[in-house]
Amino acid sequence: MARPASRHPTELELEILKILWRQGPQTPREVRDGLVSFRDLAYTSVVTIMNIMVGKGYLGRAKTGPCFTYKTRVSEKATTRRMLRDMVNRVFGGSPAAVMVNLLEVADLDETMVRELRAILKTTMEKINA
Repeated sequence: MARPASRHPTELELEILKILWRQGPQTPREVRDGLVSFRDLAYTSVVTIMNIMVGKGYLGRAKTGPCFTYKTRVSEKATTRRMLRDMVNRVFGGSPAAVMVNLLEVADLDETMVRELRAILKTTMEKINA
């Protein structure tokens, strides 16, 4: 029996998206070169995965000369928010507070980071109370 389709990019698909979000449109060869530190794949494997991603709506492609250039069709912000929202719901019962407590317990925070977090929290509270 086939595994049901994921609502989110797989680990490899996410790595490909990260490359394209950082670098902009790329050929499969350029993406493959960017993946080497993550996973050393054959060129044909990268092409296959990227074509699957086209079918899923994550990527678009255009013929440029002898090869295709691929670009993202999903934004980094929307993708990360959707994945985070799913994790908050599945792992933490939908509680953002539980996520924050867990993050603060495991994070190695320095004074600068604590100041930044306080400023973000203050700004957020001001927006809520406005």
